[in-house]
Amino acid sequence: MTENPPGGPGEQGSQWYDGEAGPLVRPYAMTGGRTQPGPTGVAFDLIALVTLDPAAPGMDDGTALGPEHRTLIELCRTETQSVAELAADADLPVGVVRVLLGDLLELGCVTVSRPVPPAHLPDERILREVIEGLRAL
Repeated sequence: MTENPPGGPGEQGSQWYDGEAGPLVRPYAMTGGRTQPGPTGVAFDLIALVTLDPAAPGMDDGTALGPEHRTLIELCRTETQSVAELAADADLPVGVVRVLLGDLLELGCVTVSRPVPPAHLPDERILREVIEGLRAL
């Protein structure tokens, strides 16, 4: 068992420090108490793809973006990623990532490609006919 440093669990004012994890930041602190992404109310599906817009305004403006925003930008810098991948790689709850992505979307830093609804996908029967036609060649 590890010993807790001063200000660790069990001491007054200890809610912001964990002996093993270090300083803690609550999710609502990262999002400014918000639970919904931006005033536009955009809903981010877990498989929605997020792409960084390198020409976006505010990318170098340190006042508009917090450290979590910058983490998401860095993760998107190398490749397009899904909302679920960003949450896992940033080690943040999905709800927090959705709110932060809403901020980045409103600033024009990222673009989001939403998944195609199942109703708009081709019928399975048509796809099977295409496969059979290709096999016949």
